[in-house]
Amino acid sequence: MRTRHSSKTRSTGVPTADPGCSVYSMSRRIPTVRHGAGFWIVAVTFLLVMAYSTVPTPLYPLYQQRDGFPAFVITMIFAAYAVGVIVSLYLAGHVSDWLGRRRVLVVAVLISALSAVLFLLFPEVPGLIVARLINGASIGMLTATATAHLGELRQAARPNENTVVAASVSGAANLGGLSLGPLVGGIFAEFLPDPLVLPHLVFLLVLIVAAVALMLVPETVDVPDERRPYHPQKLSVPPGAKRPFVIAAFGAFSGFAVFGLFTSLAPTFLATTFEAGDHLLAGATSFAVFAAAAAGQILLTPIAVHRQLTVAIVACASGLLLIALGAVLPQIVLFIGGGVVAGLGVGLLFKGAISTAASLADPKRKGETLALMFLVAYAGLAIPVLIVGAALAFEPATGVLLVFVALVLAATVTAGTLMRRRARASIRP
Repeated sequence: MRTRHSSKTRSTGVPTADPGCSVYSMSRRIPTVRHGAGFWIVAVTFLLVMAYSTVPTPLYPLYQQRDGFPAFVITMIFAAYAVGVIVSLYLAGHVSDWLGRRRVLVVAVLISALSAVLFLLFPEVPGLIVARLINGASIGMLTATATAHLGELRQAARPNENTVVAASVSGAANLGGLSLGPLVGGIFAEFLPDPLVLPHLVFLLVLIVAAVALMLVPETVDVPDERRPYHPQKLSVPPGAKRPFVIAAFGAFSGFAVFGLFTSLAPTFLATTFEAGDHLLAGATSFAVFAAAAAGQILLTPIAVHRQLTVAIVACASGLLLIALGAVLPQIVLFIGGGVVAGLGVGLLFKGAISTAASLADPKRKGETLALMFLVAYAGLAIPVLIVGAALAFEPATGVLLVFVALVLAATVTAGTLMRRRARASIRP
């Protein structure tokens, strides 16, 4: 397809954007930075938007205390976020391929800023649900686009560098942001005034600045002269590889259930089971779980995949058992420590699931296969915690948690064992 560029080319070597786009029309008058600097602007923006998506985690008990709603409402608010991510991934996760990376990133960041406005203007339950839904939509647009843009910017800046650098920075921004958000939210809730207002106001300003900074970043996609007809993201199971894909997807689903627990109901369990209502502690707990997942993915990269999955199985099993033991005794140190160990295992399990999907996929349909894997994972983020939240209305928190742990332990260990068996078989001569 023929592409159209403006009459001038910037010093970066990237064609100027389509003048028909309002965002591009503004950015055309702003000199772009070099690809290397643009890489770090996108990375920091990725980190900040992901962080804001988890800032509300330690704030949920404050909303609950103010309005007196049950724990199930917290899971509904959180599930709205996951639904937003899933729908956005399906409808808009791929549009940057022909609309341009920069344009979609700017829109995604502004949508996240819109969710902050809704948190400020409509802080009652219906407003919280809509705000989280919109925030999830921004994440669905952002993740795939930012990951692709980072890889392309780094390739342009350092063409001879191993692609693992861009992938590592992308992964660190993604999981690092998710881990940083609860910690920041906990600091606001524990030490600063107006914790249901100030965090959203601060991030609103930060996100607007980030959107402006993105306009300085070079575009890495040629925008077609004629718009492609829109279609939702295609999803596909690799032909002839349904069983290993389903096993990997099962692992991603069950692993993300652990993340869902610690980003929605962990503060509730800390307050009810352990009588620990410290908001900073709630934020730090979620931070530690995600940080362990990110650290495991990065630090164990040199190890063979089947050995990584061995660590994942052991970490998931021992971590979930510690969570259960901590709830029964009750011992908060065991509960939090178990979450950290389980987080390490889930990070490796999810990395193995993505690697499995990528290795099974038809090269021409890899994006479709990976999109389906991400959708299954985010379903795991929402569905189990909704069930847990509903059960809390009828059963004691400890009993509900023990049933959850038992089911997730069985699922993660089974999926991890089957994935490990396939990984070992693939390296045999």
